[in-house]
This record gives sequence, C-alpha cells and structure tokens, in this order.
Amino acid sequence: MLIDTHCHLDAPEFDEDRDNIAIQALKQGISIIVIPAVAREHFDAVIRICIKHQHCAYALGIHPLFVDKAQLSDIDTLKTFIEKNNPVAIGEIGLDYFVTKSNLQQQTYFFTEQLKLAKQYDLPVILHVRNAIDDVLKSLRRYQLKGGIAHAFNGSFQQAEQLIALGFKLGFGGAMTYSRALKIRELARKLPLESIVLETDSPDIPPEWVGSKGRNSPLELNRIAQVLADLRGVNVAQVLDITSANALKVLPKLADLYTPPHVLL
Repeated sequence: MLIDTHCHLDAPEFDEDRDNIAIQALKQGISIIVIPAVAREHFDAVIRICIKHQHCAYALGIHPLFVDKAQLSDIDTLKTFIEKNNPVAIGEIGLDYFVTKSNLQQQTYFFTEQLKLAKQYDLPVILHVRNAIDDVLKSLRRYQLKGGIAHAFNGSFQQAEQLIALGFKLGFGGAMTYSRALKIRELARKLPLESIVLETDSPDIPPEWVGSKGRNSPLELNRIAQVLADLRGVNVAQVLDITSANALKVLPKLADLYTPPHVLL
C-alpha cells in the first residue's frame, strides 16, 4: 500500500490527462491520493474529482499564498462545506514568509480562523510552512489540535521534534530526491520512520529525474519511496508499510477509502 498525502490533482496542469493519471496511479499500487484545496474556488473541483475517483480524498482550506484573493466570508463558506461534506482534514493552510510577509495580517487571520475550525470539528490539518515554523508552532500549541501533516517539511531537527510531539507527521517528497538537498536528505535519513509520510505535491516539486521544469505526478511516488528506503538503508516494503500506516493514523478518515486485501484462513 502507498499513499500520496499531498497532490493537487485539480491543478490545470492535469486538465489533459487527470483521469488517466488517477487510474494509472491506482494500478501502480497508490491506494489513496489526498487532494488539498488551496482556495474557496477549488472546493467544488476537488470534491468532484474524489467522487469520480474513489481512491482520492479531499481536504478543504485556504492556502497562505491565496489569502490576498480570499474574502472574509470564505471562512463561513469553509465551515458550511465542512458540515455538509466529509473532508479528511483542513488544508492546505499555514504561513509563508518566504514569498512575502507584507500580508502577514491576512495570512495570520486566515490561518488562525482555520485552526479554530479544525478544533471545532476535531479535524487534523495539512500545513504549508515556509520560513515560519516557529510562528506556526506557537499557534498549534495554542489550539491543541489532533495533529496533521507538515507538508514538504524543511525545518530543523528540533522543530521536527516539536511538531511530532504535537501529533504531526512530516511530509517528504520530490525535494528529498536531489543529491544536493543535504539538509532534507539528512532529515529523511535520521527522523523516526514512524514520523514520516510520503507525498508528491504534484504538479509541483518534481523529483530529480523529472527535472525542475517538469511536471510532477503521483506516478513518481513509488520511485520517491525507493529513494527514502535507500537513504535509510531499509527495504522499500518497510517504507511503504510504515509511511502508509502513519498516514492512516494521522488522517483517520482515510481508512474509509481503503479495504485491506481479503485473507483466506
């Protein structure tokens, strides 16, 4: 079993072959694909994809890079969608100080309001964090959520340990495959395997063999898993088993999508 815990299959880069990618991923053993929304206008699209491809699951949220275009009423809309639908998490949400801090007030408002919804509805969160981990940690400690995933983790060991203590798993994907990515590869090598989940962030963060200008997709996840296994010096089957179990633990609603193979006794 293999789970892609972060894939933007609703992105326009997949408009020509979205259905084929979803079908081929399932044939490659990718049992579940998590599709997080990034803005209000994406909510309906990610839900439609997951209705059509039932091995896909959606999260709903407003991404920090989209808050400038968001309306305050989008929080109420998100609440309505949560009550009427069945997201596996609130996400993709967070803070991004790498691109800009000029809209810090808007970022903080939308992040905080979405954490409140996660707390209210007892849902995990899928975090986007760039150059803002300490501020994110402060908010997580304040609201005491049930956990979630720190997507594309690129912090320190100490920050990783703090996130793990708060019930979070750490997402690793294409960035880990680059030989020059020494910090990320060291994290992937030394952090407890029980704290790691796999992701592609498709169509973004393509692995080294695709190239920085190529399109990433869930079809790269098996090879990404092999990179993690090689870094840790373990069998890839162990990586598949443990990272999938981690994803099911931190996003428990995913279990509804997966039925283990029947075993004759």
